[in-house]
Amino acid sequence: MTLAWYDGAGLAGTGMILLGFALLQAGKLSGTGLVYQLLNLFGAAGVLVSLLGTFNLSVFLLESAWMLVSLYGIARSLAAKPPAAPA
Repeated sequence: MTLAWYDGAGLAGTGMILLGFALLQAGKLSGTGLVYQLLNLFGAAGVLVSLLGTFNLSVFLLESAWMLVSLYGIARSLAAKPPAAPA
């Protein structure tokens, strides 16, 4: 089996999404944290790149939505005010 560069991007993206989910389930990441959101964003982007080889509409729609939700989460996290320091 020969893998093209876009297959590698897709495998890396899948790994990022699964790593983020595993770390979330293990309590090592927060679902609203920037690291978790970035793993999802770049993971979905990698899977989208893999569609350059063989296009699949349902995967395209799923990963596009995954990226949009991740971008929303990142924007929301960055816009949140940091907690006030104790006096």
